[in-house]
Amino acid sequence: MTCPICGSETRHAYRPFCSRRCADRDLGNWLKGSYAIPPGEHQDPDDAPEGFETGRPRPH
Repeated sequence: MTCPICGSETRHAYRPFCSRRCADRDLGNWLKGSYAIPPGEHQDPDDAPEGFETGRPRPH
């Protein structure tokens, strides 16, 4: 397995990374918001399939 940050061989103590440095770089990327799901096409919630969560609040 290779480190997702630098491509070096991973070390068991830092898996899936090779070192503390790469693990910290990955954490920094998360905290900066570098990892994000790209926005897709806007979909009208009324067009969602039956039973699909639309994000609308549900009554308790």
